[in-house]
Amino acid sequence: MKEEASRVLGVITKGSLTEGMQMKLDPGRSVEEIKAGKFVVIEGEMCDFFSMITDVGLDATSSQILINPPMPEDSVMKEILRGTNTYVTVSLKPVLMIRRDSGQDSIPEPVKTIPPHFASVREARAEDVGRVFGKEGEDRRFFNIGTPIDMDVPVCLDLERFVERSNGIFGKTGTGKTFLTRLVLAGIIRNEIAVNIIFDMHNEYGWSAIREEGVRSGGMVKGLKQLFPEKVAIFSLDPESTRRRNVSPDHEVWISLDQIEVEDIALLQEELVLHPTAIEAAYLIAAKYGRGWLKELLSLGGDEIKDFAYGIGAHPESVSALYRKLRRLQGLPFLVSDRPKGGKDVLSRMMEFINSGKHIVLEFGRQSSMLCYLLVANIITRMIHEHYVDLTERYIATGRIEDKPKQLVITIEEAHKFLNPSASRQTIFGTIAREMRKYNVSLLIVDQRPSSIDDEVLSQIGTRIIASLNDERDIQAVLTGVTNASGLRSVLASLDSKQQVLIMGHAVPMPVVIRTRDYDESFYSGIAGRREGVGIASLFGE
Repeated sequence: MKEEASRVLGVITKGSLTEGMQMKLDPGRSVEEIKAGKFVVIEGEMCDFFSMITDVGLDATSSQILINPPMPEDSVMKEILRGTNTYVTVSLKPVLMIRRDSGQDSIPEPVKTIPPHFASVREARAEDVGRVFGKEGEDRRFFNIGTPIDMDVPVCLDLERFVERSNGIFGKTGTGKTFLTRLVLAGIIRNEIAVNIIFDMHNEYGWSAIREEGVRSGGMVKGLKQLFPEKVAIFSLDPESTRRRNVSPDHEVWISLDQIEVEDIALLQEELVLHPTAIEAAYLIAAKYGRGWLKELLSLGGDEIKDFAYGIGAHPESVSALYRKLRRLQGLPFLVSDRPKGGKDVLSRMMEFINSGKHIVLEFGRQSSMLCYLLVANIITRMIHEHYVDLTERYIATGRIEDKPKQLVITIEEAHKFLNPSASRQTIFGTIAREMRKYNVSLLIVDQRPSSIDDEVLSQIGTRIIASLNDERDIQAVLTGVTNASGLRSVLASLDSKQQVLIMGHAVPMPVVIRTRDYDESFYSGIAGRREGVGIASLFGE
């Protein structure tokens, strides 16, 4: 009973279904214990209401007390006033409810009513967290991603629901987005929920990466290839760089000019400072020369451009500008004029790995300019999209389970470059975010500037994992379309800059603030333990 009493935080004094509830803090509890984002339970007469603390405030029964407050050294008077004339109010947002007489196996449901006046509010227990978020090990879809504030109990993502839709990991620079992304990807790989393609711009996902503390810490962390050597393949655009880091790539990537379409160049308008008339000229060239349009353009001599432009019905200045800008591509070592004879192109090789259940990390090595990243990511994703549409249509036609394409998750960083309002309507990433759920393809977008992402794309994000953000526009963007946005705004403002995130959406039953688990030796050994032996199905008793 004493332990139970110590968990009581206060009682409900007022509130509504839409605005949330207000609790008066028990005088015996310190306001400094109460933190935005904390997970609590309101004990109604028939139901328990699982709730989140969204705000904390100070109040008084009379304004006279505030006008003439006790002196700092008058501790006796402050103690007399505390809890009676002065008190603390705590704003709560009930999200889920469960009937007390429905048993331990019942599933929480969305809140449709409210608790009565003076209902007790208590801290959540371990069993509350398990009932709401699931338990790792009981079902392979659950993956421990961290612990709630002031608790040492795992909060799990439902990975099956996570991969069903496109998702976002957001946070300002230095909040550990890459480490969090690697953590989530490790869970997907370990639990065999989906196949991943990761566009690794800074070579941080493959074999190893510098610790989150930075270069001065002098340490490294394991990449996905080290954790899952049989399940992860490294594709490299810069094999020399990959080998210099003592890693042998599974496949060296080359892209031929005939694999580049005008839409891929249109994405580079900002990077290449291309005028729209130059893009129009590219379409005219492609209309005449088909897949060989770019090779034809780049093979021109300077004195041939004028006649070439007249031949396709374009303005010579537009063709000349397009020619000058695209000559930058000729310096990219992974671009070749013609496909090597007998060698498999990147799409064929990738699909072999995907069909066998292997995950792909595409390293850029020293080719990490935004120009390379935008071009390669768009080309490869476009080809995979086309292939997956064909696979899905074949599966629909045959109905055979063996023809069903594997669920695919594509991870991209600097996502606003692909998904800003102008680019999202031209790039394949915008199409995937809006339409590809039915084709078993989803995105995992990682970005520090969500306000630059198209609102329509953000509205399709299933699960949002949000670290600290400073810019008001970014905060507003990540809360687009979210109920109780004002309450969650205060929760976001309270996040620490490291290892604290707000998770909400499709893969969690309710919004929750967690401290993310450490990506360290303990995590590695847990992953290794799950890999060894007879396989994941046996681990879960299947």
